[in-house]
Amino acid sequence: MPMRLRNVPEAKEIVKNSHYVIREPFGMRGKWREFADRPLYVEIGTGKGSFLMETARRHPEREFLGVERYESVLYRACEKMEGKEAMDPAARAIRAEQEHQESGGEDVRTPENLHFLSMDARDLPDVFAPGEVDGLYLNFSDPWPKARHAKRRLTSREFLAVYEKFLKDGGILEFKTDNRPLFDFSVEELTEVPNWEILEITYDLHHDPVMGAGNVMTEYEKKFSALGNKINKLKAVFHCPPN
Repeated sequence: MPMRLRNVPEAKEIVKNSHYVIREPFGMRGKWREFADRPLYVEIGTGKGSFLMETARRHPEREFLGVERYESVLYRACEKMEGKEAMDPAARAIRAEQEHQESGGEDVRTPENLHFLSMDARDLPDVFAPGEVDGLYLNFSDPWPKARHAKRRLTSREFLAVYEKFLKDGGILEFKTDNRPLFDFSVEELTEVPNWEILEITYDLHHDPVMGAGNVMTEYEKKFSALGNKINKLKAVFHCPPN
């Protein structure tokens, strides 16, 4: 069942006014290297933004875009970014130091290489030109458990075909979930369609010394792993077919 979202009256206005949200993404098609001349990585279903904020901090050499269709969720990511940005430099430095200590030494600076898109993932080929995106993240996506809704799953062959329209040759897709049926479905889809190859796979990420190294946990991941759920993860590569 799709997640139920509570109505947040101010969410639309917060997203609209956030300078971290790209205003006219369809006009950016083919121009992302002008926006930021570095590899471009996209998370589809970015939620409240915690995963992408931390990942952006760790990789300043990359540009990140978080795609979220629900403004009632995305506004939280905007607030996290805008909250620190709205302070004067001295106050921001004091808060950063406080949060640095409270977080046990983790980097809590607002990343400068992260922006958001408020839109449906199906429309991304109208935002990115072929080969313009270097990598994709799918984290704890809606499982759409009913068989008749399989095409809506972000790892379905229908969505894989969407990603092929803008992912570069050799581009990487990373997918994490605690939902084993969804994960098995995803493995099957990636195995059966052409142009994709699974590079790495684990059914217990937090106990995998290789794939678990440097793992950035999402909010859902922290919640579900605390309940004892095993986290599944795969990395797949897209091979662009010859013309």
